[in-house]
Amino acid sequence: MKEIELRTKVVDSEKITINLGPIDLGQIDLLVQEGFYANRTDLIRTAIRNQIASHAEAVRQTVMRKSLVLGLQHFSRSDLEAVRQAGQMLQIRVLGMASIDSDVTPELAQETIESITVLGAFHASPAVKAALAGRIR
Repeated sequence: MKEIELRTKVVDSEKITINLGPIDLGQIDLLVQEGFYANRTDLIRTAIRNQIASHAEAVRQTVMRKSLVLGLQHFSRSDLEAVRQAGQMLQIRVLGMASIDSDVTPELAQETIESITVLGAFHASPAVKAALAGRIR
């Protein structure tokens, strides 16, 4: 069976929203005001990275055990057409971001993607997401 090569790259950032109580927010603002951090985002990013670093071994083992791609996995129309031509189906497993080009039709996605598991962000057209809804875990 022919191997299909897919491109992997890193994305800059994804926006999230969090709710904090006034005491936590005040303490963050105090640390920013005192010059420990450049801004609220800097403190929050640092705190998140420290937590992730403290669990790095567990993350590494889980990525290996679940066969996850770490980073960004991008699928173009030509990538999926090559998968279809080879008579294969993809099981997409990503820790980071998976994206499917906007010119990929829902039919092509259904013919080539067996399942999608994304811990992070999944970007695709609304039509492709709808067509794959039963395959997204």
